[in-house]
Amino acid sequence: MLEKIDHIGIAVRNLDEATKFYITMGIKPYHYEEVESQKVKVAFVKVGESNIELLEPTSPESPIAKFLEKKGEGIHHVAYSVANITTALKKLKEDGATLINEEPMDGAHGKKVAFVHPKSVNGVLTELSMDGCCGSCGCGTHEH
Repeated sequence: MLEKIDHIGIAVRNLDEATKFYITMGIKPYHYEEVESQKVKVAFVKVGESNIELLEPTSPESPIAKFLEKKGEGIHHVAYSVANITTALKKLKEDGATLINEEPMDGAHGKKVAFVHPKSVNGVLTELSMDGCCGSCGCGTHEH
């Protein structure tokens, strides 16, 4: 079900400061966005075939703000692309995984995302990510 690593999410206190490293190394962020559902601003950086998602909280209630408070800046999650997020969540739940999100929600780049609790994935917060709709209707797009 896992198609590829979509991105690695890194929690940062300040996007402008965090992007300096990548710019110095010759890579400019290619996409900035505010994801209201997660209360974050994000910047994406492409490194070869991989993406780095830098996440800055926009609110003290943001999961990223809470992460920064507990652990400081660093790797927050690994995201995997899946063909059908609804099917993947159902299979994980059937197999006993602890899901943070039982239903997909809107994420950056217009993707549908859901998180799996770290205790079900060897201590790593894991995001499932899918282009298009949630997969429940099979259309593959947001156009219903």
